[in-house]
Amino acid sequence: MVMADTESCSSRAVDFAPSQRRKQREKIEVYNEVLCRLRDLNIEESTFPAFEDELWAHFSRLPTRYALDVNVERAEDVLMHKRLLSKAHDPSGRPAIQVRLVQLRSAMDGSQVESVHMKFTGKADAQCSDYPNKKRVHPPPAFGTSSDLEFVHNAKRVVKDMEVMFSARPIHYRLMHEITISTNDKPKLLAQLTSLLSELGLNIREAHAFSTTDGYSLDVFVVDGWALEDTEQLKIVLVKEISKVEKLSSVRSHAINHVRELEKTGNKLNSSHVNMPGSGNDVWEIDTSLLKYESKLASCSYGDLYKGTFYGQDVAIKVLRIEHLNENLRREFTQEVNIMRKIQHKNVVQFFGACTTPPNLCIVTEFMSGGSIYDLLHKQKSGFKLPLLLKLAIDVSEGMSYLHQNGIMHRDLKAANLLMDENGVVKIADFGVARVQAQPGVMTAETGTYRWMAPEVIEHKPYDHKADVFSFGVVLWEMLTGKLPYENLTPLQAAVGVVQKGLRPVIPQYTRPKFVELLERCWQQDPSLRPEFSEITNLLEDLASR
Repeated sequence: MVMADTESCSSRAVDFAPSQRRKQREKIEVYNEVLCRLRDLNIEESTFPAFEDELWAHFSRLPTRYALDVNVERAEDVLMHKRLLSKAHDPSGRPAIQVRLVQLRSAMDGSQVESVHMKFTGKADAQCSDYPNKKRVHPPPAFGTSSDLEFVHNAKRVVKDMEVMFSARPIHYRLMHEITISTNDKPKLLAQLTSLLSELGLNIREAHAFSTTDGYSLDVFVVDGWALEDTEQLKIVLVKEISKVEKLSSVRSHAINHVRELEKTGNKLNSSHVNMPGSGNDVWEIDTSLLKYESKLASCSYGDLYKGTFYGQDVAIKVLRIEHLNENLRREFTQEVNIMRKIQHKNVVQFFGACTTPPNLCIVTEFMSGGSIYDLLHKQKSGFKLPLLLKLAIDVSEGMSYLHQNGIMHRDLKAANLLMDENGVVKIADFGVARVQAQPGVMTAETGTYRWMAPEVIEHKPYDHKADVFSFGVVLWEMLTGKLPYENLTPLQAAVGVVQKGLRPVIPQYTRPKFVELLERCWQQDPSLRPEFSEITNLLEDLASR
């Protein structure tokens, strides 16, 4: 039994067998160094009798890579990781999140300082720009960025050379946010977290992901894209959004486990399911006995919409009336499920599952407590102020851009099919007549609602995804005016006017010229002259920034 080569603060004896790998030796050296530094800092916790064992258990449950990557000069950060992992053990403590400002170091000459594209306002820009030769006022990242790691390792090996380099080249510091998250480990967790950070407008500069031996995660991100003075707000937003992801994962897990349990007990899913192309009636199939109905939200000739719960999660349940089930309605139902089960975006209503076994045909989605844009407009009996209009329009445009990028046309875009959640985020709903576009220009069936319909669709001509852009232009007008398009005409009269007379909604005189230009481009008779949603999003964001 021998101790590590360096002086140890630990009473722990370690057996270094000849075959033991170098990385394992380094892990123990890091453990010892962290322990020494914590005691040098007079951290009270480090003096407790059981602390050595607890710290070693922390390093042992994490991969060796954690010890090799962590910045030992910031031993306090190891304690922070230990506490977050401990907090994540308690379901009420998940997700455990720490957000702080960190100061990144880079040594380069002034002409080579790399600019960073940050979406900050004046004050934040001033804070985040590179600035040379200032004393650190914030800690470095727990694991360092690539440039920080290079300096730390080189400093350990050739201190004198580094001193020469630093004296010759100014040190520049840059402020960013470091986000540390601990929760239950699960498949695709890292992908979900990175996607969420991106959706919040954060740019990930560094990422370090670790899984413990007992099923927990420790993920650390260094990001820019959030105002430096709003660190606490960033934490609040992250806790809320990650909790949503966790809740959705739990709901899905319950559904998956329920289906697997049915299969184990021999209760196969009923063979009379509505045929779902390519789906195999997979884990999205819901047992209707698990749904709890609370209140009816709406009714139409072919079905009803309810608010309910599914495993404690508020949901919307769209139920088809079996007495009205014909081949067209069955086809629409099948198509809606087949599309919704494949898509996931922050501006598209989230699909939870469906029951495809007659007579209980239903689709279950997230419940949107804010109601529809149509309801909101007609409740206030006026259009939205431009800042709010642009915010909502950007949500819709981003959702439509995602759908089109995935080859999906909505074909019934209107204010009534745009729903809001409790945070005012708009999500696209109702995919009953949506279609996957196999190739451009092949669709000819008349579908959608006349007042929002593109002229080529009304005329039964071949059309493509640009038909949605025309409808979006009408939606923009709806949000601007708060009125029903062509309110003095019947739907059929409006359709005839759009096709034969080039009729378009009248744009109010007070409208900003750039917004008028966007509306008119969306309404072009020639679909090829209409912009893509990616361009529309950029135009709306530009208008919003003015």
